[in-house]
Amino acid sequence: MIESPRPKGHSMHHPPPRRRRLLLTALTLALVAVVGVPALAAAPAHAAERGTGFGTWAPLSWTGWHGSMRVGDVHTYCIHPGLPVATGTTTDHGETSDVNGLTPQQLVSINHLVTTYGQTDDPVQAAGVGWAVKAIVDRDTTLHSWGYEGDSLREAIADIMRRASPGNSEAVQDRAERYLAEAQAIRVPRVGGTLTLTVDANDPTRGTVTADVDPDATGGLHLEGAVFADSGSADRTGVTPGASYPILASPPANSDGRPYTVRARGAFTVRAAAIRYFSTPGQQESAGPAGPVRFDLTAEDTAARPVRFSPRIQTHARLEDGRFVDEVQFSSGEGVWPRLADGTFVRIRARADVYRTGAFPAESPEVPRGLQPVARLELLTDPAIGAGNYTTATDEPLPGPGVYTAVWRIERADQDAETVPHLPGRFTWVERFATPAQTQQLVAPPPPAVTPTPTPTATPAAAPSPTQTPPAAALAATGAATAGLATGGTLAAVAMAAGLTALLVARRRPGARA
Repeated sequence: MIESPRPKGHSMHHPPPRRRRLLLTALTLALVAVVGVPALAAAPAHAAERGTGFGTWAPLSWTGWHGSMRVGDVHTYCIHPGLPVATGTTTDHGETSDVNGLTPQQLVSINHLVTTYGQTDDPVQAAGVGWAVKAIVDRDTTLHSWGYEGDSLREAIADIMRRASPGNSEAVQDRAERYLAEAQAIRVPRVGGTLTLTVDANDPTRGTVTADVDPDATGGLHLEGAVFADSGSADRTGVTPGASYPILASPPANSDGRPYTVRARGAFTVRAAAIRYFSTPGQQESAGPAGPVRFDLTAEDTAARPVRFSPRIQTHARLEDGRFVDEVQFSSGEGVWPRLADGTFVRIRARADVYRTGAFPAESPEVPRGLQPVARLELLTDPAIGAGNYTTATDEPLPGPGVYTAVWRIERADQDAETVPHLPGRFTWVERFATPAQTQQLVAPPPPAVTPTPTPTATPAAAPSPTQTPPAAALAATGAATAGLATGGTLAAVAMAAGLTALLVARRRPGARA
């Protein structure tokens, strides 16, 4: 848009008389023509062209130009009310946020208008943008550069549009006021921000991701090692700034049980507090649209997520030397035994109560009420082994004969602090009561055999041996008693008498011979 320059020292609200303005205009045109010739000779290859709008396409005119200038395929708009229209050779300086002292608020407002509404072939719309842009840069000069002395943008537009396009004056006023109000409400965006990943304290496979970015930022997120809970996808577009999106973060399929990390990446854009800057020597500087500012954000878990699992055991009991011996096999319901960050296996503590009954009990899910344990067992898995087979036995022999059964349990509350995060909240695994593999009978040993006491038997006395009369010398040597000797002598005397009697009888028989 072209504005008539004011003479030095003249009040802003009191323009010079019409005759003086005509003279100044003629002098300005002559000066521009003289100075512009060498400039054109050394200028770049393209010049600004008439864009869309109303008025006269010339550096200076009685009506001015109210709309856009076209540089290539870009519609640009004057940002310095009061200077001649940029019809000469124009230089494209690209996108910049450093334009002759304009503030970020002015730049973001101008960029919004020339981007959203300025790239148009509608002259009313283009004229409305042109007036709003100049009012953002310098409202006072915009209102008064054509001689209007009030403080109303509508009236200032009406004052000049009566000459440029009376039939479109009111429509241009409406658009200019609406565009100006809208642009002034645009905030200077915050470039950058943060992404935050959270982990559910009760379930490390769950959590959220949040993008703390400018409220007007647009963009999307990509997850690595997780998916969005509502879609099952690792990507999300149209992210709402500040909104927390639930995620699911299962351990990697090829995990060896080590803790794992979720990562997030975001790509966002915000309006640029900048313009595409064009300049024309001795004439207007103008603003074209600047593309949005793009920035990326990344985040990852502040601490690796533990692999959760559901440990369980299988058992086989036996009795040995009066003790209850149990072979226990630990395994994971998920097929993976978790590891700590140092690569060692998570340690699981399992405990068992040993019960005694008088007969084989029926198998049941729970221990019968009133039954009290008579012994206890405990196992802690080896960090170098993890899942596998372990053996344990009661410290003391069992208290006596009976049927014994052990019931094992694994409880989250029994575990070490470094193990707890690997188990689901309130996790408990309990073995069934009286399973066949866990039930053994201890039988009392038989009483020792009693050896009968033998009955005494009488032994018959042996017949006395014939007694020989020892010689007298022998008797004297033995020191035998006198009574014994007398008895022997008597017997000998009797025998001798009997012999003599028999001899006499034989001699008296007839025919006997001597």
